[in-house]
Amino acid sequence: MGYWDHWAPTPWLPVLPVSPSLGGDTGVAGPLGSALSTRFGARPVAMAGGLLSGLGLLLGAFATHITHLYLSVGLLAGLGWALVFTPSLGTVGRYFPARRALATGLVVSGASVSGLALGPLVPLLLDTYGWRGALLLLAAISFNLVAAGALLRPLPVTDRPPGLPKGEIGLVRLLRHGPFLRYALAFVLVDAGYYVPFVHGEARAHEVGCDEEKAGLVMAAMAGVDGGGRLVAGWLAGRPATPLLRHLFVWVTLTGLTLLLLPLGTSFGGLLSLALTYGFCAGALVPLQFSGVAEVVGAGPLVVHAMGLMQMFESFGSLLGAPFAGPFQPGRFCEEGMRQRRHAYPWSSLA
Repeated sequence: MGYWDHWAPTPWLPVLPVSPSLGGDTGVAGPLGSALSTRFGARPVAMAGGLLSGLGLLLGAFATHITHLYLSVGLLAGLGWALVFTPSLGTVGRYFPARRALATGLVVSGASVSGLALGPLVPLLLDTYGWRGALLLLAAISFNLVAAGALLRPLPVTDRPPGLPKGEIGLVRLLRHGPFLRYALAFVLVDAGYYVPFVHGEARAHEVGCDEEKAGLVMAAMAGVDGGGRLVAGWLAGRPATPLLRHLFVWVTLTGLTLLLLPLGTSFGGLLSLALTYGFCAGALVPLQFSGVAEVVGAGPLVVHAMGLMQMFESFGSLLGAPFAGPFQPGRFCEEGMRQRRHAYPWSSLA
């Protein structure tokens, strides 16, 4: 791990290799994944994405400079994850039109499960095999996405959506779709605050007097209930009594209010309670966000394009929100840093 110590004085650098991956996962490469999926089908695109993601991590294990990690883990693996995420999510939603919210909730809850598993696994791999060995093992795991992509059942080819002029592609149509653009802009603001507790939460726990074990427990609890929130919200949204977008509005409001209250957690118990509440509410809005796209643009082939384009828009909020909320410097909990982090949560809740 001494390799990374050279970069520690610059807070942005350690996260930059991951940032393109996040942007690819839910952002800049989303439209590419949706376009390729529409042209060739979700199965071959997802399989190609699994191959690229594993290859990126594999090449990263042989990096000799941090720039090599930007290109391998960041660019190549990030592109691969984008080619898996967008086509898979859009296709599963079309498999179950009547239970779209619940199906989406089940799919995205896998991210919470993997997060809980990798949380303790990655430090163990780093201690046992070093960062190169850890990347090699993570590459082996990512290559399994090729087999997972092969399980996607091809959808029948549908006719051109009504009202779509001949020769006009889906992305161009979406850029002229007022309701969709407003929906995407709303989630740019949501994502600007969404990741702040996940990035600054551990530092905040230390500031209120938690040791490493308690701080880790706060973060693990927040990530754990996130998956439960995704399942519960998907199940509740399947009830016909209330429109899905109203469910989404309620969960976004609760997430923002909980974020506003996070600075009031000045003890381990108080912070843990607020973290559990935030994790559940934040997780609950995720499946409804993607299911809501079909409510805005319709459930046809255009929905895959819409998901990819929306992810590109919201990536700007997710990538910039946490850095603008306050600088993160591991091991440095000065009074100025505490003040900035306390102020970060109210501003994030307003977003």
